[in-house]
Amino acid sequence: MSYYDFGEILRSLRKQSGLTQSELGRRVGLSKAVVSKYENGMGYPTFGTLIRIAKFFSVTTDYLLGTANGNILDVSGLTESQLEAVQRTVNEFKKANEKNH
Repeated sequence: MSYYDFGEILRSLRKQSGLTQSELGRRVGLSKAVVSKYENGMGYPTFGTLIRIAKFFSVTTDYLLGTANGNILDVSGLTESQLEAVQRTVNEFKKANEKNH
């Protein structure tokens, strides 16, 4: 993983969300200059900032670091039975995908 990887991933997520550097900065508690620095591979966030950015974009920190692909699903606030239903649905999708490959 390099600063460049993180910066490219951050830039891509920001643009996919239709945000300017200033807008992203306001939403995650950073200045436009810091967002620009990250995107241009000139710096790297603290762990706390990395976590805020990941939560904002609903991705894992591993994804932001370029070590894993995929989004996360925010299931906070669901009941235990709702969580079980979500897990069953995910398992069914995985089974279906395995059959198709």
